[in-house]
Amino acid sequence: MRGPCPPERLLDDHAARPRHDPLAAWREGTSFRAFATNRLLSASAQTLLQSAIAWQVWVLSHSYLQLGVLGLVRFIPALLSSLYAGALADAFDRRRIALIAEVAALACAGALWAMAAGGNASLTPIYLFTALAALAAAFENPARNAYLPQVVRLENFPNAVTITSTAQQIGFVVGPVLGGVLIGWVSVAAAYAGFLVAQLLAVAALLPVRALNPPSGRRAVSVASIREGVGFVWRNQVLLGSMSLDMFAVIFGGIQAMLPVYATSILHVGARGYGVLSSAQSIGALLMSFAMVALPPVRRAGRALLIAVTIFGLATIGFGFSRSYPLSLLLYMLTGMADQVSVIMRQTIVQLATPDELRGRVSAVSMLFISASNQVGAAESGLVAAVTSAVFSVVSGGVGCLAVAAAVAGCAPELRRYDISAALKPAPAAPEHASLPAPAEASLRRGVRGR
Repeated sequence: MRGPCPPERLLDDHAARPRHDPLAAWREGTSFRAFATNRLLSASAQTLLQSAIAWQVWVLSHSYLQLGVLGLVRFIPALLSSLYAGALADAFDRRRIALIAEVAALACAGALWAMAAGGNASLTPIYLFTALAALAAAFENPARNAYLPQVVRLENFPNAVTITSTAQQIGFVVGPVLGGVLIGWVSVAAAYAGFLVAQLLAVAALLPVRALNPPSGRRAVSVASIREGVGFVWRNQVLLGSMSLDMFAVIFGGIQAMLPVYATSILHVGARGYGVLSSAQSIGALLMSFAMVALPPVRRAGRALLIAVTIFGLATIGFGFSRSYPLSLLLYMLTGMADQVSVIMRQTIVQLATPDELRGRVSAVSMLFISASNQVGAAESGLVAAVTSAVFSVVSGGVGCLAVAAAVAGCAPELRRYDISAALKPAPAAPEHASLPAPAEASLRRGVRGR
């Protein structure tokens, strides 16, 4: 029999386990702090803009179908350009691409503000400038997401994802609340003006960001390079499973497109209540973000992702049946908490399972899935509501979300077992005389195994 463990051995074991630092990435330097600030400001601006556009479309049309069309207007530019945008992010400076895209969004919002301030807004030009802003976002998102791993060290990357997601969620709370205040107390034109100010500040915050580990080489933008990124995702069960789970769950479980209907016709809370309701999901996500910053990183990321999507579906069903404004707020907050776990797990999985030379293209595929979930989900909700009712649209969507979670859990066992620990370990030093494969090829092999 073994004797009791000596006290000095216990102390050594305790010392070997690094203490969790909730702000490890934040302490790395100015670049990451500026990057996180950009996410806060940009998220505030984007959600403010989305709230203003959705409200204006509803006021002009009072049509469920037009709310669904708005979702398609946002999705089609991403569908047509995301894969090319991802290849571009792997071929050129990612920070510069993100800056150009953010400035382009400023121009589109300026046109929307001019129409609203002049009192001559109509659906066709609103859809046009919304589509152009969505096109700019299709180029910004993969470049920005692929740039984050270059701003922090690998061991701090999960913490960096959590911190930037927290900053983004703060923006998701501020944007709709500010939109509700400006729309309800001033005008839609004031909401567009608020976007312009926030987006200008976001551009200024991104200017000082610099990469700690800039890539040594770039690939040419070509059909072959695009096919390489898509093929990498298709062969990787962990990546394909996590992206598919998020896309189909949110397509079926989307509530956001029906919020104007619930605020005006079901819960009867008007424009001011709409602003608070719009921010409830982001408040829940923000609370969960703070909890995840304080706690050590979740290692079993795949299992956490599946559980979060299941909770999201159940809360969506409850929201659909609710006729109580306070209960609806709580349930919508719960969807935000579950969704934030899903977002952090998916972002961590996608970046850690992908080599840097493919991150732009893989991020583009991921953003295409996300755009499909948000915008096709909005279209699906609007179309189903037009044929049946808003309540049936939300409740049936929650049921569909649960079905998707069960299907992915059964079809993607590697995702269920995925653990980020192996990806965070530095690669062992190889003997000097050993013949090693090229770094990109080695990274690709690691990625295909989902580790």
